[in-house]
Amino acid sequence: MQIWITLIAAAQVLAALAMIGLVLVQHGKGADMGASFGSGSSGSLFGASGSANFLSRSTAVCATIFFSSTLALAYLGGGGGQRGEQAPAGSVLDAPVSASAASAAIVAPAASAAASAAVVPASAPAK
Repeated sequence: MQIWITLIAAAQVLAALAMIGLVLVQHGKGADMGASFGSGSSGSLFGASGSANFLSRSTAVCATIFFSSTLALAYLGGGGGQRGEQAPAGSVLDAPVSASAASAAIVAPAASAAASAAVVPASAPAK
């Protein structure tokens, strides 16, 4: 199971890096305006409109791989568990809570001065 998670994570990282590179290589919609004024950059490796189609499709393929691997990692990493399932042993929820921390959590932070003066700490001796 761990080998699958590692392979999917590697595919996700490679797809993300390829997608970043492909987006940076693409030119914007206004980039062809310079060619119409005679800058001479209209000739490219993929032809007049071939580069846009190739790069757009490659970006879409990388995005599909990225989102698919993200969903797979979320499913495999979460164990496919149900809501209301018990927390694993040793988690934060298993930590013991002292009585003073529990009573401090009950007091609202926006309590008035009179109400907060009436609260007696659990460690203080009663009079």
